[in-house]
Amino acid sequence: MKEKIGLADIAKSGRQLVTLEASDLISLPGCLLVEREPLLEPLSQGQKEKFDTSLDGVVGLGIPKPKTKEEEDALVGRFLAGLEKLLSAQDNWTFLQPLLLTLENCTKCQTCSDACPAYVASGRKEIYRPTFRAEILRRIIRGVRKTKRSSKGPYDGIEVNWTTVARLGELAYRCTLCRRCAQVCPLALDNGLISREIRKVFSQELGFAPAELHEQGTVKQLASGSTTGLSPKALANVISFMEDDIEEKIGRRIDIPVDKEGADILLIHNAGEYMAWPENPAAFAILFDAAGLNWTLSSDLIGYDAVNYGIWYDDIQAARVAVRQAEAARRLNVKKIMVGECGHAHKALLVIADRVLTGDLNIPRESAMPVLADLVLSGKIKVDPAKNDFPVTLHDPCNMVRLMGIVDPQRQILKKICPQFREMTPHGVENYCCGGGSGFAIMQSMNFPSWRNSVSGRMKLKQTLEVFGDVIDPAIKKYVCAPCSNCKGQLRDLYQHYDLWEKTSIMYGGLVELIVNAMVDVEKPFIEWEWH
Repeated sequence: MKEKIGLADIAKSGRQLVTLEASDLISLPGCLLVEREPLLEPLSQGQKEKFDTSLDGVVGLGIPKPKTKEEEDALVGRFLAGLEKLLSAQDNWTFLQPLLLTLENCTKCQTCSDACPAYVASGRKEIYRPTFRAEILRRIIRGVRKTKRSSKGPYDGIEVNWTTVARLGELAYRCTLCRRCAQVCPLALDNGLISREIRKVFSQELGFAPAELHEQGTVKQLASGSTTGLSPKALANVISFMEDDIEEKIGRRIDIPVDKEGADILLIHNAGEYMAWPENPAAFAILFDAAGLNWTLSSDLIGYDAVNYGIWYDDIQAARVAVRQAEAARRLNVKKIMVGECGHAHKALLVIADRVLTGDLNIPRESAMPVLADLVLSGKIKVDPAKNDFPVTLHDPCNMVRLMGIVDPQRQILKKICPQFREMTPHGVENYCCGGGSGFAIMQSMNFPSWRNSVSGRMKLKQTLEVFGDVIDPAIKKYVCAPCSNCKGQLRDLYQHYDLWEKTSIMYGGLVELIVNAMVDVEKPFIEWEWH
């Protein structure tokens, strides 16, 4: 019988709280022969000595071990002080109300547990249960409110020591913030928000955030304008390459507009598209040119990068990026900002940014999905569905679909242009996260990618294999439409980890590529069936 983990065990040092075994994970369809052991990539001795690995042997947040007892106590004190700010309307005016609703009204019905992909995929490990980390935080906060202490001690049954704090920080990075738990909660509470607010305390008060999100993400973006380090000159070269590629594929050259003042639309993409999937922004250019839209890109440092990693871990960093993006649009005097295929950019710029973009920075902002649907369904773009006569399914990006309710436009498009379109089960707002949400897709250090591929992405892998179960033969090419750059990054790593292209001929890609591939005026195939 497996040892039961209780809430109080979070504070007990001396052993790893949970050990992950491949045999614990939910099984995958028999068409996929998995021969990857061990489940987690082993950490080096140096990594084990430097970082706290006592939760589950995985390093996501990457918390360095304090060197002295005094350092431990100081960090615990800062954590508790951060919790007091979390409960302050002045310090946490952005998310205080939904946070308090979730902290004060959870009935522990565990409806959310069965909805959590990480919890279910792990074989129902107690520490990954959505209410586990939430209840620990809830009890500590009760103690903060009752005692107003700033030192360690038992807080409503939870001993608040360095082990507790370090494990809670790592636990916040075992949740993809997909909010599937919130979707099913009968009281509309949001345990995903709990994870996000824990991350905020660790970033703003303790100075801990994954390097890929903070130093290599937000800091680089604010300093150089792009999370990829792509300079305006390099961007110009990429755009020139896209124009050459477009000419080769459609037989005529399209001059992609850049810094066009007064345009109706400023289109912004995740910077990763330019680096990894330039066919996606190229497809947007083809579509917008064919439809005669008045649009532009921006060469302004941050104006062409829709990324906002701060949305995953730090309100202050998120606000800084959003303001800079709006300023770039204001300088061009565009009528509105349109976000391309990037789920977290949808959330950051179209939803959360409403809290900080005021006055002349409150520029109208919208998703590209409804606009694309209008172009295709109205007949403004002439399409031949026979050009997409291969099995296609749709992955629903969490932030676009579950958070914002943009469910139908992309489906209406696929039903019109893809004769063999089929839905995953479940789909729409009930679909599973790709496993790379909340920054996971770009967190590549130490052994975190192996946890992401084996645990948080496992439900999406299962869905992918099941939806193509009747055409799993590798002789049949299949396409997973993922209208989100972050999701594509995760699917790339996930499918490569399990050799899906070689074993099943399943490829991933965006939505606009399928539209252009179906266009009557595009003679050559736009989609290239190769792994990238």
